[in-house]
Amino acid sequence: MLAASTLAQAAAAVMIHGPAFLIPALVADRGLSLAEAGLVAAAPMAGVTCALVAWGVVTDRHGERVVLLSGLVSTALAGVVAVVSTSVVLLAVSLFVAGLAAASTGSASGRVVVGWFPPRRRGLAMGIRQTAQPAGVGIAAVTMAVTADRLDANAALWIPVAACAVAALTVAVVVIDPPRPGGGAAEAPNPYRGDRFLARVHGVSVLLVVPQFVVWTFALVWLVQDRGWSPAAAGVVVAVAQVAGVAGRIGAGQLSDVVGSRMRPLRWVTWAALATMLALGVTAGLGWGVAVPLVVVATMVTVADNGLAFTAVAERAGPFWSGRALGLQNTAQYLTASAVPPVAALAVTHGSYAWTFALAAVFPLVAVALVPVRDERALTQ
Repeated sequence: MLAASTLAQAAAAVMIHGPAFLIPALVADRGLSLAEAGLVAAAPMAGVTCALVAWGVVTDRHGERVVLLSGLVSTALAGVVAVVSTSVVLLAVSLFVAGLAAASTGSASGRVVVGWFPPRRRGLAMGIRQTAQPAGVGIAAVTMAVTADRLDANAALWIPVAACAVAALTVAVVVIDPPRPGGGAAEAPNPYRGDRFLARVHGVSVLLVVPQFVVWTFALVWLVQDRGWSPAAAGVVVAVAQVAGVAGRIGAGQLSDVVGSRMRPLRWVTWAALATMLALGVTAGLGWGVAVPLVVVATMVTVADNGLAFTAVAERAGPFWSGRALGLQNTAQYLTASAVPPVAALAVTHGSYAWTFALAAVFPLVAVALVPVRDERALTQ
């Protein structure tokens, strides 16, 4: 179940993020401007953002298996339309629809893990599942960019189509809906009423997206422009940082299982993000060499919260509301992530990379007070 759900999420990530690696080919082969190519590449992300909550509702009512199957098959079919499209408009629309369909994996794959793993093993399992997105982005970067360069953008789009088809077949063979308690969605109480636990977790996650995407967006260009590194050497550092990020997600999940809490490790991670971003800003401003390894550390700690928050939301919302709750969680994070690069770019332009890194520490500082440690319920075995 864990492997199948992780594969489904990774395949969706290839479709969602892969078109970004086709921008050079779209400019060179199709004669698009950089802005037009950027809009095409952003189409799947726009589709995902529009559909996450709706897919969550469907998952709550009809189960994980049917959502994963219908979503992955629809993603692959929309990808085929993108492959054979001859106009830029049809390409963008088909990629938007592919994003709409790929959003199905956001809630459903997470619920498979939450449903089949007991609480004391769930943190580690969800941490592993959360590695699907960086894995999908890495696969897309390695395969789609090369294929587009050697052939063309249309040929490269076969890669996410194939990935989603393989994931759909795997889900069909492996995934079974986890058991649910009696009753139904209509009888389940709204978990947002009565306390603010879920709202506070959503808020913490949104705040921690800011330093995460500041580092993700500007680490490479900072190394090249401010430190004088070659793009190849800077790329190696960024790749190492992404591997560290994967380890951070898994380690945080395992820690939450060991201590029997999601919120205490989430608060520790928030403090670590605050300290690391502040230290990165200071050392980058002073030109110290330690700033480079701090970028790797910052990449690791700023993503370590994702699995903890995702697991906590699913556990608290329950089997009849977690689809919608996870949809809201992901939607808020996607919207915030899309706003970070342009706003942070303004901060860099009118200040510096060092000041921008340091200013990003303000967001985990605010998040520390929001982590609802006292309102957390004890984990069962």
